[in-house]
Amino acid sequence: MHNRRFSLMAITCLLTIFFSFTLIGSALAECENPEALTFSIIPTEETIQELTIYKPVIDYLSKMTGKKVEFYMPTSYSTVVEALIGKWADVAVLGPYSYVIANSKDPDVEVFATYAKKPGYIQEEGPGYKAALITRKDSKFTTIESIKGAVIGLTDPASTSGNLVPRVVFTKVINQPLEDYFKKIVYTGGHDLSTMAVYEGKVDAAFVATHRFDNVIERGMVKKEDFNYLWYSPAVPQDPFVYRASLCPEIKQKIEETFLTLQNEPACADFLKNVKSNKFVKMTSSDYDVIRELKKAKDAKKK
Repeated sequence: MHNRRFSLMAITCLLTIFFSFTLIGSALAECENPEALTFSIIPTEETIQELTIYKPVIDYLSKMTGKKVEFYMPTSYSTVVEALIGKWADVAVLGPYSYVIANSKDPDVEVFATYAKKPGYIQEEGPGYKAALITRKDSKFTTIESIKGAVIGLTDPASTSGNLVPRVVFTKVINQPLEDYFKKIVYTGGHDLSTMAVYEGKVDAAFVATHRFDNVIERGMVKKEDFNYLWYSPAVPQDPFVYRASLCPEIKQKIEETFLTLQNEPACADFLKNVKSNKFVKMTSSDYDVIRELKKAKDAKKK
């Protein structure tokens, strides 16, 4: 009787081990191992130029993963999100707000890193940035009160600092919706375009990301002293670099390793210089909870 009971227990243990390995094997078999990886970035006025700057990074990514890396040319923030969800893109750079939207639609879109910024013209050091409200220096718009009834520039509906932060955080300053405070709202399509719209008098004021604004100055298109700085938001995390979580673990590990070791790859020095950073830092989804709270507040206002 004892031997029979022992035999049954042994068979049960063997079956448990067998099914465990079967499940593990099945899970590993289900991960995606594409022949080539597709990379995409949120669009800017200089997307073509940025693609040239990204080329050494793409080459390094190819070297690290052992795969060909192709580029998907986006037309808007939302097309990058759609590319990830539709599995046309495997690795991408998103805005914080567009990442939260993408992750809420499909948890397969997972953040793994961002860059730590050097201090710039109005950008502070660290893996975060702020939304800045700017007006032209020689204009009459020198205070928040003075821009009431003015034409305001926002960037893109899926932009964090160019749309979400103004609608959630800045509205607490003016105690009313943007539509009630301003005469007209114009979506420019990008932070650089918003900056130039203010400079050229096409809009009276605009909300821009501090690091994106610095880029326009760096290109010699404007100077810091050309503008008034009426308001800064609290810091928000930098643009998330994401991949699809359904990729095989060893591929994701190599993707992470690529960006977290960029500072050791001489060919990528110009890229880090372009984003005003010394290195990338690891990020997790919870680092963007502040954006989720902003989105929640915005959605509640709509209701």
